[in-house]
Amino acid sequence: MSASPNTLSERYIQDSFHGYLKSSLTQAKAERLLDADVLSSAESDLMITGPALCLYFAALRCTTNPPSVPLPRSAKSDAPIELSYENCPSAFVAFLRVWASTVPAIQNLVPEHQHDLARVICGLEPLSHPLHRSISGIAADLRAVAIEISQRRSFQDRFASDLQAALDSGTAPGSPSAKKASFVPPPSYDASPSVSPRTSLDSRPPPSPRQSVQSIPPPSPRQSRRLSPPLHPRQSTRQPSPSPSHLSPPPSATSSSFPRRSPSPIVLAPHSPAIEFIRETLYASLADALERQPSLRALLKHDSPRAYFASVAYAILDVATTAITPEGSVVGVLGTPLTLADCPPELRPFMIELAAIGAQAKEIEDADNDTAMQYAQRGEDIPPSKMERVRKMLEEGVGYADGRREAEEGRRSVEGRAVAFTNRINALSLGMTRLRAFRDRQDEVFKVLAGIGA
Repeated sequence: MSASPNTLSERYIQDSFHGYLKSSLTQAKAERLLDADVLSSAESDLMITGPALCLYFAALRCTTNPPSVPLPRSAKSDAPIELSYENCPSAFVAFLRVWASTVPAIQNLVPEHQHDLARVICGLEPLSHPLHRSISGIAADLRAVAIEISQRRSFQDRFASDLQAALDSGTAPGSPSAKKASFVPPPSYDASPSVSPRTSLDSRPPPSPRQSVQSIPPPSPRQSRRLSPPLHPRQSTRQPSPSPSHLSPPPSATSSSFPRRSPSPIVLAPHSPAIEFIRETLYASLADALERQPSLRALLKHDSPRAYFASVAYAILDVATTAITPEGSVVGVLGTPLTLADCPPELRPFMIELAAIGAQAKEIEDADNDTAMQYAQRGEDIPPSKMERVRKMLEEGVGYADGRREAEEGRRSVEGRAVAFTNRINALSLGMTRLRAFRDRQDEVFKVLAGIGA
């Protein structure tokens, strides 16, 4: 579809967004929603929190119906410009649509609840109890759009300067309290020769690691105040091995209750480091996902970065629901478990969250089954389940067409549970694909995976 003559350039929208993002982060710092330590850190959640706050403040400023975004003018004499459906570049229409759907709900909140929404976006406890029932759903939608934005290379390349602008605000140059943003954009994704590359501005490479596993920071005190903390699995009573960063499971540990996965493109040695064990387990599941999902294979041909990120998210959901023991161990490609005790401390938050996603997925599937039985007993058509919507969003993003129709027809819950769960999976995917061990094998793996089902 050709662009309208009135369509604004993607570059102009990007420049405007980053201008707003700097002011939003600065305002969040002034309101103590984000402190200087968080802004200067390399926490992967900042890539979601920052854009979500920008969308939140934009909604508060909106004065039009249907909602549009006032864009900054290059000169005072320039006519005002609003970003609307009539002039929005096609790459951003889905973002605009989801954001616009949240504007009335945000503006209808009383100021106290609006502040609670900002706190929830930042992972802080709300001040009001009980929490207004619409806030979780609004926050989930804003964070879902933010996840999509954070995958764009143009965002990654400029995010450090946005953080630094917020850090510099209110601080004198050379002051002892001055801090420097430690965020560094990840290496760009280079598609394998068998996959068509996307070099245009709308390509969305997945965040990839810029630091080794050893440099992953442990959970900060702020992270412990999250509204939805991971459900800690029961820890194994098995004593850690002398070298906890390597997996050395005894032959007797093999579990017959979990299916063996497709072989990973690289054979895993019995004494491989734990990160390699987790990586190869996910990659084996990723191969299964691509084999079962023709749409993912098609996506590899025209948007390989998007396909990579969606496939990793699918693999996380698959492993979380089929390869986690009641004790929280991961049963991997060798058919042997990696216990939490065997996992290095810096990787345990990932493993705990993987188990928590599996537990929540079971709750959602049980609720879906109960709902389906109720519809069947009444002789009514069974609507799409929450888990079906989750899988659709993992692949197509929060603004997918069927999801828009469901929202317009009032078939989506106010709390946005499916969107929130999708965000949880995507957030773990963002964190794991930033690890160097994943990045080092990415191109090699996809040369193999791109041929599946070809």
